[in-house]
Amino acid sequence: MDPQLLAAYGFGLLLLYVVVRLFYRPLRWVGVVAGRAILGALALWAVNLAGSLFGLHLPLNPATALAVGYLGVPGVLLVAALGYFLI
Repeated sequence: MDPQLLAAYGFGLLLLYVVVRLFYRPLRWVGVVAGRAILGALALWAVNLAGSLFGLHLPLNPATALAVGYLGVPGVLLVAALGYFLI
């Protein structure tokens, strides 16, 4: 094998390693935020499903999903209180 080709492969692998190490934390953070938003949306969907029996409807959008995803039950109460007082 040609030494220049071997050096190019080695440099490419080193560059790939550096790029992955640089972007690992930010990409992990994006994954955590997306996961919490999905869990928040599922929680809001469940609350809306159960609340339909009582006439309770909470808006399901990215802002409310993130609030519920990060705050949990207090987030549901916050969204419900904001909906009650502002709308």
